[in-house]
Amino acid sequence: MTSQTPASTLAHFSAKLAHETDPSDVYAAQRAGEEFVLVDVRGADAWAQGHPVGAIHMPYRDIAERAPREFAPHLPIVVYCWSPGCNAGTRGAIEFARLGYTVKEMIGGYEYWVREGLPTENDQGPLPRVFDAQVMYVRPETT
Repeated sequence: MTSQTPASTLAHFSAKLAHETDPSDVYAAQRAGEEFVLVDVRGADAWAQGHPVGAIHMPYRDIAERAPREFAPHLPIVVYCWSPGCNAGTRGAIEFARLGYTVKEMIGGYEYWVREGLPTENDQGPLPRVFDAQVMYVRPETT
């Protein structure tokens, strides 16, 4: 086992939270009116299938060209891709950081946004909300 100290542990987890967020915190920030841009870095077919309400579509390969034209440099950016098994969000975060943006990656991606029952939509409008008891507490229905 490697040696670690309480100070190194604190530094590690503090840095992690400085660079990552999760779907419930992003949704809470949206509802609170915080200023940031939620960016879906997946491809066009994935975007068309569904995305969080309020997200902007910008595949990670397009960030270097589009971001400076579309987003003010002071705007915080939150990126996401499909799921914890997808690294496109990390690739997108790197591209935004190279351009000088403050950026966080939404861990869990679109998968956990959907599984937590947060609002999603596609080009036809809102999608049904599903609450997955495997990833969150779901209140029993009362009659």
